[in-house]
Amino acid sequence: MIKISDLRTREVVNVQDGRKLGVIKDLDLDVEKGRINALVLPGPNRFINIFTRREDIVVPWERIVKIGRDVILVEVNPYTEIHRINE
Repeated sequence: MIKISDLRTREVVNVQDGRKLGVIKDLDLDVEKGRINALVLPGPNRFINIFTRREDIVVPWERIVKIGRDVILVEVNPYTEIHRINE
């Protein structure tokens, strides 16, 4: 069993390009079906400005390859499959 608090401390890495995507900020839950739809990660902050919004990175649950002790491996095409949503 893995706790959500344990998941939030693990780095998420894309196996396609080896890029670190960050740590889990939130989870997209389907409460009616009782399952996790996606991981939500903080997107890159290009400009430090309190008036700009940061876009989050959403990684679908189906794209998780392995949840390890220290890292979560995902397989996503960085150009077509990483969806961004506004905060």
